[in-house]
Amino acid sequence: MLTWKPIRVAVLCSHRAPGLLDLVERVTDRRSYEIVGVVTSELAFEGQAHVAAHGVPTRAHAIHEFYRRRGANVYRDFTTRAAFDRETVGILARYSPDIVLLDGYLYLATRELLDAFPGRVLNLHFSDLTLRCPDGRPRYPGTRAVADAICDGQVSTRATVHLVDAEPDDGPPVAASWPFPVSPLAAEALRLGARAMFKAYVFAHQEWMIRAASGPLLAAALQLVADGAVDLHALAARDPAAVVPWTVDPNGHITHRRAA
Repeated sequence: MLTWKPIRVAVLCSHRAPGLLDLVERVTDRRSYEIVGVVTSELAFEGQAHVAAHGVPTRAHAIHEFYRRRGANVYRDFTTRAAFDRETVGILARYSPDIVLLDGYLYLATRELLDAFPGRVLNLHFSDLTLRCPDGRPRYPGTRAVADAICDGQVSTRATVHLVDAEPDDGPPVAASWPFPVSPLAAEALRLGARAMFKAYVFAHQEWMIRAASGPLLAAALQLVADGAVDLHALAARDPAAVVPWTVDPNGHITHRRAA
């Protein structure tokens, strides 16, 4: 008799791990995936005690402390970064993960990480990765993605779970959230030149996305991988700009593939 085993998911985060607590509390989904460990690049992450209370091992691998001990600059010394990531890989490997999930991780994935888990690293990013520049690059990568999209006049925003490649927020998408409409307040703030008002709106809009979409979207993406609806190794061979992700609705239901 065959026994179904859930996919093992190790999480790599920084100060926050959006949606993680929702994942560990989803009892009905545990046959599909299991959160086997969490590693943070900081001394701790938001909600860590609650996650640990569910029996999930957590581990701090503090990047600033790692650099401080070596007298190096976090944003300039890439040799030290390679050493840090080799240690990160060693910590993650102890959980024997099928998938490494970057959830609120604030640093670029290096070759050390990607080569250790080829075709098995997913990332949660708060922009619509079907929106691309003429050269195929994502239109809204990075930590300013929500602000950039709203500043550009996008009428709505989406979050995306995607397969990670060597370029920032570029890899082929797996699943995208429902749209989050942008309030007319944003355009009015820009018209008035009210920078503080615009910044406050962007913060509120992004928090709305983070708190509403992260859990359902991550759960749906892991479900798609666990069920075989998404083959990550096949996905890795495709042009990211040509991939149409699955859509997730506010109830976490996977509704259909989006039109490109």
